[in-house]
Amino acid sequence: MGVSVLPVDQRVIGIDSRRFASVEKALVELITNCDDSYSRLERRGIPCSGKITISFERHKNGAVLSVADEAEGMSFERVHFVLTYGGAYSSLAQGEAAGRGYFGRGLKQAIYGLGYGWIESLESGMYSRVDLYRALTGEYLYDDWDRSREAVDRDYVRMQVPAGKNGTQVTIIVDNPQTSIPLYSSLETAVRNNIYLRDILRRRDIRMVNLNQPKKARTAVPIRYEEPQSETLVGPEEPGGFSFQGVYYPFDLTLKRARDTELVLKGDERTNGLLVISGTAVLDCQFFKFENQLGTEYLFGMVNCDGLAQMLAKGYPVISDEREGLNMKEPFVLAFAEAVSRMLTDPVKSEQLRLSHFDSAKTSQKTKTMIESVLQKMNRIAVEDLGIILPLESSADGQAEGPAAALRFITHFYYRKAGQPFHITMTADRNQLPDDGVLTFKYDVNDTMTVEPHPESIPVSELPEDGRLVFTVTGSETGEAGMITVTSGDYEASGEFVISDTAPEKAYGHPAEKHRAVWDEHKYVNIFKGYELRSLNNDMDRAIYSPEEHLILINTEAPTVRLYVDAHGQFRDGARLLLAELFLDVITDELARRYIDRTRKKGQPEAYRKAKQDLVRRYGVEVHSIMIGE
Repeated sequence: MGVSVLPVDQRVIGIDSRRFASVEKALVELITNCDDSYSRLERRGIPCSGKITISFERHKNGAVLSVADEAEGMSFERVHFVLTYGGAYSSLAQGEAAGRGYFGRGLKQAIYGLGYGWIESLESGMYSRVDLYRALTGEYLYDDWDRSREAVDRDYVRMQVPAGKNGTQVTIIVDNPQTSIPLYSSLETAVRNNIYLRDILRRRDIRMVNLNQPKKARTAVPIRYEEPQSETLVGPEEPGGFSFQGVYYPFDLTLKRARDTELVLKGDERTNGLLVISGTAVLDCQFFKFENQLGTEYLFGMVNCDGLAQMLAKGYPVISDEREGLNMKEPFVLAFAEAVSRMLTDPVKSEQLRLSHFDSAKTSQKTKTMIESVLQKMNRIAVEDLGIILPLESSADGQAEGPAAALRFITHFYYRKAGQPFHITMTADRNQLPDDGVLTFKYDVNDTMTVEPHPESIPVSELPEDGRLVFTVTGSETGEAGMITVTSGDYEASGEFVISDTAPEKAYGHPAEKHRAVWDEHKYVNIFKGYELRSLNNDMDRAIYSPEEHLILINTEAPTVRLYVDAHGQFRDGARLLLAELFLDVITDELARRYIDRTRKKGQPEAYRKAKQDLVRRYGVEVHSIMIGE
């Protein structure tokens, strides 16, 4: 069949791919798929190793990620089948009660969201491969190489599968410029603590390899979740249950309290909350009726209920539309939540008495409205005045939009075969560069690579009208890497390339992003999504910015803040000017950091200080005026 358009709604897969534009989310999906495959073998009574190997190679502008197993493997027909889109093909929807489950969508979106990649599988001595990538015009394509072939020794070695056994390996080239490339240590921690992988880590042999280390020093590091030291409050596995439509559904609950350990309260690496498990499927992590309430800060545990997956298989919408946890509007889930909450009531109340100080506080609706106006104003300024753009949550074609950078490479990371020339395109926005400016080029390449043309500098006035410069690069030795860096004044951009024998024959790349410099609250991810008055467990910080939550956190432990919190945990309206001061300090600090980090002054304390002072002068009066109601 060769190259074909993916047989799905192109717009929908584009929007869905935005959910997987992070290396961590992609890993959750790939590891879950491996676990699903092992679970199917176990249900058939077939011995299996349970081994899952993650490999990660980080570069400045991109990365190479792969996940391999020794499970079922897939035939050529089966590989085609997984390209089919829809809930009917997920393991959870088919009642297998295994894995996190993204309703048959996750694998494709994991690849497309990060860049491009390929699926390789060994099954019954045959090797199959499908490449997934996007055309420069935006279509989602795949190349199945027309047929499978007989597997050879090098296939088993490359895919880390014992000779003659079955297995699958998914490789992703991360070249989406909107994707943050984590450090190896950060990625290892994210996998170790992810709530949706926590149960899988207990059951499988998951190891991670850092490909940036020299080959002789590389080791497969075991990944395990380490539970905080604690005491048990309920259970372990205390039986409970509830009735729904005349049928009784049992569950078991374990609740613990951490000892002298601060728990993570939100996000995928949350250590606080009840892990909701059905079979081997992790569905959520929360506290039901007591979610986000005082008295739960140091509590964690697990609740097992097979009925959740059983009802999902029958077509009940147990999981939310966004596949982000339980659907609390579903009557079956609501009955389950109420039963679990009843078992939590006494221990949570005891904790509330133990924690007599205010861990959080609230503002009046009027103050809340004023704060929201401040945040909306500063989010608009970030986009339109400063050009600070965060990736879109979704758009019609699933791509990010924002103002064009003064200097940029169309593709930031190139992964190519030896001996095959390829093009690197750099663009310069002449409107943002001074007419008397100069572009300076630096080439970090060795003798085995050629770059043509090879200018050392070009005046801005001599650039083509469209600002495009095309370099032709050829590398002759596998494993070599290089980079082209262009600078002009405070602006800098780079294009990185790696020569590898595992690179695809075709020069896949991530389509160039579109750009627009008008703020739209329904499309852009706001830097400042909201605020909370929350204990930061110290009395030094008055307010901080939480990048993971995009929240401004006002510390209820700070003396100047606690002074204005009444006995009911309500922040007094008369102290709005204090809030204005705190918000202005945190917002300008974060905007200054993001603005300077895009320039060559990154890391220079004086540059951050001056940028922050300028922002305070420009917007300080307006922030205070909003907060006093003018």
